[in-house]
Amino acid sequence: MDADVIVVGAGPTGLMLACELRLAGVRPLVLERQPKIRDIPKAGGLSGQILELLRFRGELERFEAAGTAPIPAPRLPWGGMHVDFSQLADPPMEVLPLPQPILERVLDEFARELGAEIRRGREVVGLRHDDATVTADVRGPDGPDRVTARYLVGCDGASSRVRDLARIPFPGITYPEVQRLAQVTVPEGVTVLENGDIDVAGVGRISFGFTRTERGEFALGSTNPGLMGLFTSEEESTGYDEDEPMSVAELRDSIRRVLGVDLPLGEPTRLTRFTFHAREVERYRDGRILMAGDAAHLFPSPGVALGAGLLDSVNLGWKLAADIQGWAPDGLLDTYHDERRLASARNMLHAQAQVAIRRGHDPAAVALRELFQELLADEQPLRRLGGLMAGSEVRYPFPSHDNHALIGTFAPDLALRTDRGATSVAELMHGARPTFIDLADRSDLGEIARDWQHRIDIHTAETDQRPADALLIRPDAHVAWAATIDEPTDTAGPALRDALSGWFGTPAG
Repeated sequence: MDADVIVVGAGPTGLMLACELRLAGVRPLVLERQPKIRDIPKAGGLSGQILELLRFRGELERFEAAGTAPIPAPRLPWGGMHVDFSQLADPPMEVLPLPQPILERVLDEFARELGAEIRRGREVVGLRHDDATVTADVRGPDGPDRVTARYLVGCDGASSRVRDLARIPFPGITYPEVQRLAQVTVPEGVTVLENGDIDVAGVGRISFGFTRTERGEFALGSTNPGLMGLFTSEEESTGYDEDEPMSVAELRDSIRRVLGVDLPLGEPTRLTRFTFHAREVERYRDGRILMAGDAAHLFPSPGVALGAGLLDSVNLGWKLAADIQGWAPDGLLDTYHDERRLASARNMLHAQAQVAIRRGHDPAAVALRELFQELLADEQPLRRLGGLMAGSEVRYPFPSHDNHALIGTFAPDLALRTDRGATSVAELMHGARPTFIDLADRSDLGEIARDWQHRIDIHTAETDQRPADALLIRPDAHVAWAATIDEPTDTAGPALRDALSGWFGTPAG
């Protein structure tokens, strides 16, 4: 075989999956239709739970170092409003500005460092799979080729060729809106005021935030005082080629139609256009073909798709590796569909709520937005919405062992003390391996875990406010099992064995 896994698409989702597969010890081959990384910055940065995951991988600093702007205060657009998380000491939603071309270069470099093979200028034109392998027919600069692997994952975007070739249905809705998003330098004749408004010579003052007109929606905002962030949304019947970049003239014309003024524009640092969809594949897995990222789901709001796709890769990578390496328990790979479908439902919930809130223009819609803004002045609803936006409130259902509130959630990053010094849960998981942490000197539970020591990392530690006597954490940093405080061995022990075998296969013989 040419690889263990063929990854089709070298966008962020495909490159992240290649990194995760290499960390788990299997060989990915990434095939990308484009001959080089494109300069069109469809996404402007990372946000939400993926930032925490990168910290658990020990790689967040790599991405922060590549950032193009200071990390802004978390004041983010949502449903045609701005939601201000900066009033919270520990905001649930944070942002790292990182235009997609730079993000892809960082991920490409990381994947190659780990040993992934990436071939650009290769288009998949045919697929077939059986009980043992999947074969891809490829068209490249040297003519037709054929590659085989144990699995193939379509990470090739909204217009996925893999999805079409595999005949996986992609039902849903396409909304009749075209969104245009840009960052431009502040030109002569425009003054940025202290509150974020701008004063335009010959036009007057234009307010920070969202302005609605009969023709659509305009938004103004930026995290950089030298740049203007601009957004328009208008209903159009025109279809656009995704490979055709947006021009400054197209943006200027859209602003004129929506706002009714000719707004001076400086040099662009970001120009992108997109259409909103609410779609999801009927199945994330079809035999030896799997789907991830935009090829699997599309959400009708900005700032959702990138993080969701990267978290797809994190959930899938270790499960594919377990199957390929021969230790996966029955049904492990099928949990990818179940868990990411649940996460997608939560993302779709707040994305489609944004559609309803932002599209209304009558007095009732205005009242709804005003009421929503009032509710978000209170901490509890603000945190609830932030968790939804970040993807951090997802709790995967583990029905057979669900006796603790942490089970199924992203692991808490506890400050720990070990015989080797101070550390944290995140630092113990830099190896992207299953991890058992004894927090209460429970030798009875440690003995059980040692039967799996060939497959999991085992640590003993103390913490000031322990939420459990022990934690079992999957490579994707979700808690697979937890022992309640002082839980008796006769209940904690069997539950631990069940979780270990259910997620990580049979113990050593």
